[in-house]
Amino acid sequence: MTKLQKTARAAVDDVVKVLPAWLIARVLVAAAYVVAIVVADRLTPGGRPHQIDEGLLAWDGTWYRDITLGGYSRTGVEGVRFFPLFPLLARALGLGTTAIAGPLLVVIANACSLALLVFVRRLVLFEGKSQAAASRSVWYMALFPAAFVFVWGYAEALMLAAVVGGFLALRRRLWMWVALAGVVAAASRPLGVLFAVPVAIELARSWPRASGRERVWAIGAISAPIAACGAYLLWVRSEFGDGLLPFRIQDDLRGTTINPLSRVWDGLAQLFGPERFGDGLHIPFVLIFVALLVLTFRHWPVSYGVFAGLVLVAALSAQNLNSLERYALNAFPIVLTLALLTRDDRADRAVLAVSAGGFVALASLAWLGAYVP
Repeated sequence: MTKLQKTARAAVDDVVKVLPAWLIARVLVAAAYVVAIVVADRLTPGGRPHQIDEGLLAWDGTWYRDITLGGYSRTGVEGVRFFPLFPLLARALGLGTTAIAGPLLVVIANACSLALLVFVRRLVLFEGKSQAAASRSVWYMALFPAAFVFVWGYAEALMLAAVVGGFLALRRRLWMWVALAGVVAAASRPLGVLFAVPVAIELARSWPRASGRERVWAIGAISAPIAACGAYLLWVRSEFGDGLLPFRIQDDLRGTTINPLSRVWDGLAQLFGPERFGDGLHIPFVLIFVALLVLTFRHWPVSYGVFAGLVLVAALSAQNLNSLERYALNAFPIVLTLALLTRDDRADRAVLAVSAGGFVALASLAWLGAYVP
């Protein structure tokens, strides 16, 4: 058997292993859609929220679709907060056929989510964890409450597939692939640029025993996500006169940047005030995420914990905690940590049940317009 045949067989085996979790997530999304329709028709007969009619392109998906169809001139200046790689891929695959722009975005997101689960499984096994831990990691990633966006026309799956695949390449010191992953991640979403930090940490750890060629490639890998993000910001500056517009517009929507510790403290107070059904509802998630982050530094290399910590700090630095669960999903090491803590079958089943319930609930609420994914 040739090396190519072995690689193909291993890839097929990986897909077979993760396919059940991937399929169940799509069944749950379908169930959530039915729930949203039933609730909407009972509460407001004949007046369904427009998000239901948008289907798998609801919320951010409509922005990506419009960028795919007509670029940022179609969306106006507000559209520049959505980084370009995801719609560019759909535009390239569509070969200029605008009628299938929306479906292509959904297909790309779902294909990337399958690749993401494969990379999660391989990464956990590479780090010396058990097959059972790898399987739990796949299921928890697929059924994380905010993971319904892996089924929708969102760029999350593309960025996370690049980041998790990049971590796998990083730990194996495959610097060229690390650089490519960094470009894809940073060109997909603003948080992708944070991938440069774990790359720098791993380079610092391996520097004494690295060859001169490896050091050059590694420095290039650190620079890759920064360069990709910088190239987009330079383009925005040339077109709109302000290279920081993607971040300024985001601040207008999520509030100015604040101390994340102060934000958590304010959120705890909101749990018992008039905002208990608003931002206060996110605080229990925050406490769980922070606890898992602390444990991540215990169970995984420091680069994992630092990356997860940076993502959570970015999520908690906004006055508005909308989409917090989706941002936390990008801090993927906390999901892997949870999988290590649930060795007991009863704990595993409990986590899966709660996650699946949260998955359906958040997806339904998003279609009802009551939750911002």
